[in-house]
Order: sequence, then structure tokens, then C-alpha cells
Amino acid sequence: MHLSGCNLPRGEARQGSTGAKFRPLPLNRSVRGLPGRGWACWCLARQFRARQFCRFTAFDWFATRPNLMPAEPAWVFPARYLAFPPNQIKRYTSRRERDHPQMNQRKGSEFAGLAVAIITPFRDGTLDVARLREQIEFQIDAGTNCIVPAGTTGESPTLSHDEHERVIAETIACVAGRVKVMAGTGSNSTAEALRLTRRAAAEGADATLQVAPYYNKPTQEGMYRHFKAIAEDVDIPVCVYNIPGRTGKNIEVETIQRLAELPGITMVKEATGSLDQCSAILGTTDLTVLSGDDSLTLPMMSVGAEGVISVAGNVVPNVMLELVRAAASGDYTTAAEVHHRLYSFCSIMLGLSTNPIPVKAAMEMLGRDTGELRLPMVALDDAERAILQESLQKFGIESAVS
Repeated sequence: MHLSGCNLPRGEARQGSTGAKFRPLPLNRSVRGLPGRGWACWCLARQFRARQFCRFTAFDWFATRPNLMPAEPAWVFPARYLAFPPNQIKRYTSRRERDHPQMNQRKGSEFAGLAVAIITPFRDGTLDVARLREQIEFQIDAGTNCIVPAGTTGESPTLSHDEHERVIAETIACVAGRVKVMAGTGSNSTAEALRLTRRAAAEGADATLQVAPYYNKPTQEGMYRHFKAIAEDVDIPVCVYNIPGRTGKNIEVETIQRLAELPGITMVKEATGSLDQCSAILGTTDLTVLSGDDSLTLPMMSVGAEGVISVAGNVVPNVMLELVRAAASGDYTTAAEVHHRLYSFCSIMLGLSTNPIPVKAAMEMLGRDTGELRLPMVALDDAERAILQESLQKFGIESAVS
């Protein structure tokens, strides 16, 4: 077929090009079932891709000639050359990606999605195992991908060693392989972290969450050796937890880059609050990054993070899942809508007091926990509880958790 009335550029160089001349395009042919206009677009795509033009694309040319633009192109154009928003095109998939998809996955990507750092329920000062199992079933029914017991939200600092190990063991037994379990087994003592992690691995944990050593504030070399010792001692994946607001020291990007070279280090729970640090890790390592802040889940996923280890998920796991799934599928319009709903709710709930105080109070209001805490954690006062109750009602929390 011949594409009549089409004056394609011949022999002209465009600004932003390499200065090379265009070869005349054979427009009187069809290829892959794409006659006429389809063939013109395909041929332009080949030429522009080969010569790496960055400011002038086949789309730019057709945008000025709408009468020639194919109504529904059947071809896939390399996304990095497009002037149109990504949600209007198909993502370009290279032959390497098609033939070897495993080569493009980050380490730890099997933990992508929603992980929830569950609370540890108490009753009359002791561990409430029955309530713990109820919490786990609630999360599994909601569709949560991973359960994280004995983390900061689980009040690990106030658990005895026996309680710490029991919370992890009970969680693994209750989950029974239905979802993943990432056990919180970090410590500011490498020997203690090793002991807890070995026990969790023996119980059947799928991964370990290792917080940066707190209070004693090791050097970057000390942090590297701490995580290296754990990663080389156990055969389950290690998620490095970077939360300088609690530990007093940041794990610098250069240290994480060194840790990424260790096979056992596969993930980072990024809770520095810095999108720059998140971007630097994603751009220089093959680690999976999980947001450590509910309110930063969407911003981090927009630059390549693959999920969140959530606190708000204790209360609204299905809403967190809606956000994560929308972002993962590239539906950023929906993701942004959910993000703004959650942002207001989370900023009020998590801003009232130290985690997990507000979360436990919210779960008590919903009849899903006693709300009991261990010193030095203390309950919200009456004014704070009133603010929390109003926030739950505005969010429509009853329907959100049903």
C-alpha cells in the first residue's frame, strides 16, 4: 500500500539529533500486518531508536499531522522516546526482558506488596496468643502479602527473650505457609541478633527484618560487619531496616551498596524519610526497597520501590492494598486518590503519639484489641482519643475494615 499525502522528512536533520541524515522511508510496503500508516510509524521507530534521537520522535511528527496519525496503533514504541504520558502507551519490553525475565527482577522481589508490622496483643500484662491469631487471620483474609511480627509496632523492646521468640513462633505456626513471615530479629548486639535470627530461621521464617544497631551508634564499617555477619550466618533473606529517627544513625547509601553485594542481603526497609536516599539505593543496587513510612509509599513506589511494611495496615489493610496494587500496575491516578485519603488519616493517627500507641487505641475502638501497652508506652489521653475517634469516623473506618 502507499501512504498518500504523507510528506515524511527526507534528508533533514532535527535539533537534538546526531546530525545524521534520514534515509527515505519505503512507504509502499506493509510489515507484520501493518499497512500504510502503521508501516510508517514502525519504520520511523526503527530509525529513531537506532540513532537515539531524544527530542524528535515519530509521535512528535504525527502530532503535527493528526489526519495521518493511526487511530489504534498495533505496534509498541520504545517508552523512553515518547512525548506522551506513559499511561497512554504500552511499556517497551526488550528481547532480554522477554527471554530472561528473571534477570530483571530485584533481589527480594518476592516480598513485594503489602507487609504489615503487626501489633503484639497483651491481656493483663501477658501475651494474648488467641488475639494474636485473630490478628493474623484478619490480615490473611484481607490479602496481606507478608506478616512482620516482633517489630517496633510489635513492642519488641518490651518483650522478654522468651516472649519475642514465642510471638515469632506462634505467627509462623498460625500462618502455616499461606503468606510470608518476615521476623523482626534485630538487635544492637550482633550476638543477640544472631541468636534471635537463628531461632526464627529454625522455626520457618521466610525472612528476617534487621534494624540498624541503636543507641550504641556504630560506624558505617561496624554496621556493614554487623549485617554481613547475620547474612552469612543464616540462609533466609535479610531486610535491612534503616530508621535513623529511632536508631540515632543513618545507614549511608555507600554502606547499603556494599551490603547489596552480599547474596543474603536482599531488601531495604527505607524509613529515613528521604526520597533522595531511596532513589540512590534503587539506582545503584539490585535490592528491593520497601517503604517504612505509610505516607511515603506512593512517592517511593513511583521511583521503583515495590511495596511497604505498614503500620496503618493493622487498621486498614485493604485500603493499603488498593494503594500498593494501583501503583504497582501503573494506575497512578487511582493510587494518588487513595494516597491522599490515607495521608490525612495516617498523619492524624500516627501523629498523635509514638507508634504503636495510636494504632493500639484505634484497634481497641474497633473491638480488635484490648489496647493494653507496656511501660514506658502509655495510652492516649481523653483529648487525643477524641481526635482519633473523629479521624476514624471521617475515614469511614467501619466499612474500610469490614
